[in-house]
Amino acid sequence: MELGIIGLGRMGLNMARRLIEGGHRVVGWNRSEEPMRDAEEFGAETAPDIPALVEALERPRAVWIMVPAGGPVDEVLDELVPLLQEGDVVVDGGNSRYTDTLERARRLAEEDIHLVDAGTSGGIWGLQEGYSLMVGGEEEAVRRIAPALRTLAPGPEEGWGHVGPPGAGHFVKMVHNGIEYGMMQAYAEGFSIMQQKEEFDLDLGQAARIWRHGSVVRSWLLDLIADGLEEDQDLQDIEPWVDDSGEGRWTVFEAVDLDVPAPVITLALQMRLRSRDTGSYSDRLLAMLRNRFGGHAVRREDA
Repeated sequence: MELGIIGLGRMGLNMARRLIEGGHRVVGWNRSEEPMRDAEEFGAETAPDIPALVEALERPRAVWIMVPAGGPVDEVLDELVPLLQEGDVVVDGGNSRYTDTLERARRLAEEDIHLVDAGTSGGIWGLQEGYSLMVGGEEEAVRRIAPALRTLAPGPEEGWGHVGPPGAGHFVKMVHNGIEYGMMQAYAEGFSIMQQKEEFDLDLGQAARIWRHGSVVRSWLLDLIADGLEEDQDLQDIEPWVDDSGEGRWTVFEAVDLDVPAPVITLALQMRLRSRDTGSYSDRLLAMLRNRFGGHAVRREDA
């Protein structure tokens, strides 16, 4: 099949390449020109703007959007939708909040255009390993783009699925990322405990390598930990500041709305927020309180 891709960032480029290697035609567009030149090198066609991209595709069209969640998605849709026709399919492959997806799906349905939400996991390794795709949308629209989904996934019938109506794909991807927060936090705490046990002089990379085979905690995340510790066990060059892209906090909000206890995911999110408190006013206040009620020593910054 043929597919337009708007947004040729690192993941968009890799997805385009995997599709082309799988025998699909890809027409890409990006705001900056360098990614388009990169896409052309492995066989993608490019368009100078969104109208030209739409014009280059045969009806019914399928256009995959790979831009950051939020405003950028709406900006693309504002320009794209008036150019499309009845029966065309728009795929949002980014990490949009599912409530935004529901509203966008209603908006496009008024124009008889299908919106498919494809929660996409795999990161920079998706080109080699394939992408995990959690797909929401109407049955007809998902069936139409299924050849591309089978190519992007780790296997034709593995690692992807139509999970429900519009919004369901991004909802499942949101929860996926919330679980990821908890798993990453548990690994971080465990390796920190081992790192602090100085009398054993543990090789943390070795521990990770052992756990990768046969252990109940083996995972792709552990594979990445092992590779990272091989390069630098002390992690001295990495600032202890952990970002979040929104899905974890959205998962926590949803858990509260549904009255579902989610203490692990919630605490993992809080720990990410804690990592950014470089001034750590809360720790200063705790130290002051310990000094006031118990006479405990307070460390001064100029000491």
